[in-house]
Amino acid sequence: MNSRTVVTNAECLVTMNKEREEIADGALVMEGPQIVWVGATADLPAEYKEHSASDSSSTAFLDARGKIVLPGFINTHHHFFQTLTRAVPAAQNGVLFDWLRALYPIWSGVRPEDVRVSTQVALTELLLSGCTTSSDHHYLWQNGTRLDDQFEAAEEIGVRFHGTRGSVSLGESKGGLPPDWMTEEESDILAESRRLVETYHDATRFSMRRVVIGPASPFSVTQELMRESAALARSFGPEMDVHLHSHLAETLDEEAFCMERFGYRPGTYAEEVDWLGDDVWHAHCVHLNEEEVGRFARTGTGAAHCPTSNMRLASGISPVRAMRDAGVNVGLGVDGSASNDGSNLMEEVRQCLLLQRVMGNPKGMTAREALEIATLGGASVLGRDDVGALAPGMAADVIGFDLSALTFAGGAVHDPVAALVFCSPQPVDFSFVNGRLLVEDGVPPHIDVPKLAERHNKAARALLRRSEGG
Repeated sequence: MNSRTVVTNAECLVTMNKEREEIADGALVMEGPQIVWVGATADLPAEYKEHSASDSSSTAFLDARGKIVLPGFINTHHHFFQTLTRAVPAAQNGVLFDWLRALYPIWSGVRPEDVRVSTQVALTELLLSGCTTSSDHHYLWQNGTRLDDQFEAAEEIGVRFHGTRGSVSLGESKGGLPPDWMTEEESDILAESRRLVETYHDATRFSMRRVVIGPASPFSVTQELMRESAALARSFGPEMDVHLHSHLAETLDEEAFCMERFGYRPGTYAEEVDWLGDDVWHAHCVHLNEEEVGRFARTGTGAAHCPTSNMRLASGISPVRAMRDAGVNVGLGVDGSASNDGSNLMEEVRQCLLLQRVMGNPKGMTAREALEIATLGGASVLGRDDVGALAPGMAADVIGFDLSALTFAGGAVHDPVAALVFCSPQPVDFSFVNGRLLVEDGVPPHIDVPKLAERHNKAARALLRRSEGG
């Protein structure tokens, strides 16, 4: 028998269903990995009421009085390992290419334990900010590191995980940006990508792990690898639905690189290497022009918007308003925690709203639209129709924020949904992933957070010592 959880008395239940219903005094019922009922607490069927349920011994009841309840947020772009190099002095004030050159020497020492602990730190941060599904784009494979390390670490935290097998094949000696030590033979990249899909990819409904194929960027791989990677992903067929992910149009430096090396802009580059389609999403897309935005819309290609990272590295402002208006699927990403220095997805929701307004249009983004991008938008980008909304048949990924927090005072009484975005970000009060309670009263009971932070800091210090020859 599946375990059941009944959530009642929510101040507001934001469904993100087709009608975008917001239910006052809302309730929902989870059975096993899925939601089976959503509505007003007053309409809760007798079979689900406390003291009335025939199987009440296997039913948990959660009183969400004073809470706003939403579908879990979805993170569409990250580099977990970069939590180890947050706020490194040499990389604090550079644009993307300078930032990368400052960090490459440190990253050369990343080992399997570094990958495991950074994955757990990033996912714990994300979980506490309302994230229930996350992708990651890892592309460092020296010193015995494997994507297997991330899958094992993610399973311990309990967040749904899309692991991207990133790759680098175009080193400095061949005209790329990364140092040669980062590169792999392209035949090895493709073979390892195939192994990972065949070993870990689960395309079933409510799956907790999927594999994505992801050559890193136009300035770090060849066009041949991009084409071969796309062909490999699509060779598994629609039933496996293996997706593709890379960086695109992040900076003007990248645009100049594409023009000089390939003779065309990043959007045309994506088309030339078969990287447009509803099985593809690109990170950043800051410098897409109107024609390229239209090309994304026509082909169903998705975009991961990373507002904090784009500000941190002075990359620019992604044309999210134009992309949304054109019909492009847009999700949110926190990006690497050394180009954001945090893994807080609720903060990205707020920055998404603010950054689309800063150029002068106060209607450039609304609070509810920003929340939609963080939920349904992320689901569409990752190619999932089982997460991102609270409705019967959807995954039991449910989060709640306590509206009695000081920062919501004077806001939640007027509009609790808008207050969640306009007011300072708060950690979640509770979080369910796949029907499992992972955060309770603001705490993840299955994670020793101080011990995890201590382990992570030890790894970060050791990584820096190795880069300095210590």
